[in-house]
Amino acid sequence: MLNICPNAHGRPVWIDLFNPAPEEIARVQAEWKLQVPSRASLEEIESSSRLSLRNGEIHVNMPVGAHHDEEAPTALGFVLTKDMLLTVRFTHLHGFDRAIERFNQGEGAGTSAEVFATLIEGITDYAADALELIGADLVGVSRRVFRNYGSKRLHNIARSNRALRQILVDVGERGEKLSQIRESLLGVQRILPYTLENGKEWIGANIVARLNTAGRDLQSLSDFEVHLSNKVQFLLDAVLGFINTEQNDIFKVLTIVSVVGIPPTLIASMYGMNFVNIPEYHWHYGYAWGLGLIFVSAILPTLWFKWRGWW
Repeated sequence: MLNICPNAHGRPVWIDLFNPAPEEIARVQAEWKLQVPSRASLEEIESSSRLSLRNGEIHVNMPVGAHHDEEAPTALGFVLTKDMLLTVRFTHLHGFDRAIERFNQGEGAGTSAEVFATLIEGITDYAADALELIGADLVGVSRRVFRNYGSKRLHNIARSNRALRQILVDVGERGEKLSQIRESLLGVQRILPYTLENGKEWIGANIVARLNTAGRDLQSLSDFEVHLSNKVQFLLDAVLGFINTEQNDIFKVLTIVSVVGIPPTLIASMYGMNFVNIPEYHWHYGYAWGLGLIFVSAILPTLWFKWRGWW
């Protein structure tokens, strides 16, 4: 898809390629003489591939997380010149879609640097909203894990494998989303200084101020993301610890049951050997005696475990 956003005078300032077809790429290269980076080049991770200056064009790219759950993370590329901005993307980005709608509804796109600053601010705003949402979700997960764990209701849920697996899945999904946001934040933090340095001759002072403000916002978001990542790791460790505790409780019960069952089994086996010279066989109260021994031999270990606090 090819989106063209003009300025107030009708001259194209921003060209947005979304999942571009070969003919759209050819048109951009032929009509506006811009080098369109391929998807393979945008996905390279070397710094020299992500930040470069070619024939006066500032080429920068960064990883970006999908803004829709059904889409995978992908790369985002910028080609910035004094007169035009070219973006190449392969996923829906809310900030881009809103900017296209706003510019096409009558508000001019301004200069290429202004559009670039607007898009960077949109990426920053989305990252902030996503981090706030993840933070709120983690508060809910933390409440499920800790605050209600001692109650009878949550204790029963915690013993359910399904509930424990769901908690792990919830925390893991937030961790994966945080990883995508972290990559996006680091990507923007890398491209901002490079762009400002190579475009300092024609990027206006007001745009420089906006980009510097975005850079400070990105730093604060990065700090908050680190805090959330630590919380995700803490919750994962806590949930796994509760799972181990539940398993240990089960093993403890099984161990106690097996130990308590050994003396009665020994007594029952001894009286079941069918030897003629076992005197209790001919005793009137022999059956009651055997049952009593079995009962006492089971009760005594149980009381011992209770007294020691092991059960």
